[in-house]
Parts: sequence; C-alpha cells; structure tokens
Amino acid sequence: MLSPAIAAASTSPIGWALAIAAAIAYAIPALAARRLQESSARLGLRAAWALHLAAIAWSLMGDTPHFGFAPALSVTAWLVLTVYVVEQQLYPQLRSRWPLSAMGCIAVLLAGVFPGSPLHVNASPWLPLHLALGIASYGLFAAAVVHAALMTRAERQMRQDGSHDGGLPLLALERLTFRFVTAGFILLSATLLAGWWFGEALYGKAWVWNHKSVFSLLAWLTFAVLLVGRKRFGWRGQRAVNMLYVGATLLLLAYVGSRFVLEVILKH
Repeated sequence: MLSPAIAAASTSPIGWALAIAAAIAYAIPALAARRLQESSARLGLRAAWALHLAAIAWSLMGDTPHFGFAPALSVTAWLVLTVYVVEQQLYPQLRSRWPLSAMGCIAVLLAGVFPGSPLHVNASPWLPLHLALGIASYGLFAAAVVHAALMTRAERQMRQDGSHDGGLPLLALERLTFRFVTAGFILLSATLLAGWWFGEALYGKAWVWNHKSVFSLLAWLTFAVLLVGRKRFGWRGQRAVNMLYVGATLLLLAYVGSRFVLEVILKH
C-alpha cells in the first residue's frame, strides 16, 4: 500500500496506463532477449521508447503537470535510450539492450509512483529553460556513464582473454564517452549560468546556496578537472572513469537526491 502522501500525489489513470504499457514494452526485450530476433528486439525497444515519451509528455502537459526526482530520472533514462537508438543506427554492433531496457522499465514505473510536485511554470518564464538545460545535461552525463561502464567491461574482457563480445572497439567507446562528458559539461555550465543570471526571477534571489547548488558546483568542478586532466595530462582508463563516476554521483545528488529527501523522506 502507498502512504497517504504518495497516494495523494499519485499519477492519473491515463498516466499509469502509459507507464505500465511502457514498462511491459521494456520488459519484453529485457527478459526475452535470447528468444527474440534482432529486428523484433529493436522494434520492441523502440515501441517502449515511444510509450515512455508519451508517459513523460502526459506528466508534463496533462491536467496537472508534475515534476520531481522520479520524473527527472525518467526523462534522463529516456534521453539515454534516445542516444542508444540513434547510436545503433551508426554502430549496429553496440550491445546494451538488456540493462537499458531494465533501466527504462524501473524509471517509468518509479515516476508513476512518485510523480513529484505540481509544476507551476507560470512562476517564471525562465523555469522551463532552466529545467530543460538541467535535464539535458543529466541525460548526456548518464549516457557518458553507460559508455564508461561498457568501456570498463571491454577492458576487463580484453585483460582476461584478449577480446570482448562484439561491442564497439575500446577506442571508439572512449571517444564517445568523453564526447558526452564534454557536451554534458557545456550544458551543465549553461544551466548554472541560467540559474545565476535568472536567479531573481526563478528563486527570488540572485543565487541560492542550498544542497542543489553546492552539489551542482562540486559536480561542475569535478568534470572540469576531468576534462583538463584528459586534455593536458592524458588521463585515461580507470582513473578518468572513476572521476566521471564521482562527478555523476555529485550531479545526481544535486537535484534527484535533494528532491528524494523532500518528497519521500520529509513528505514536502
């Protein structure tokens, strides 16, 4: 049973129908990956991707738009899957269907259980831009983390038997990982600048020192050090991946972590 606070903010029946349909569509290629042909698995994942988009659109543009930590995770997961769908057209050998399908299934259901707070976009005309930049940077860094995990797995397999199981070449994975880090860093910088520049309209103050801003700045500094270290000192391999994980964790704590505490633990 859901607590009264969660039940009061629960997703609408249409939102739940879309979320459940998306979760089922994700579960099929995740659980039956070995039984499905490649074309069928791809079609199932794209159907899940489309249903997930519909669930996100309904939560943001339905009768009462909501947003919070779980919808942020849901949008991030959808952006990562968007990257995967595009990349599969360019690199058919890329194999991450099972973990990404599981991630999408969990994220879309979590957003149904915890839809967040009502989104009063009329409070400031800059709020949608601020949210869009922030979530886009989340998505790019999440894509970088997924590619870094694939890179770590490829390195481990190469050390064990000198090859890996049909994924992208190691150098290609590394290039893609840091392209996403660079793009995510640019968007995160734009997010922080927008928060500072339009802070008066967004929050009533030029800059608010809270958990979100502190963790965001720490994440920005971590990614900045990573990119400078890679450019000037050639940081590669596990050192660079570990720093990416640290930065991504700090960024996750910035919004998702603080909103989780407020919405689930403190029930605000």
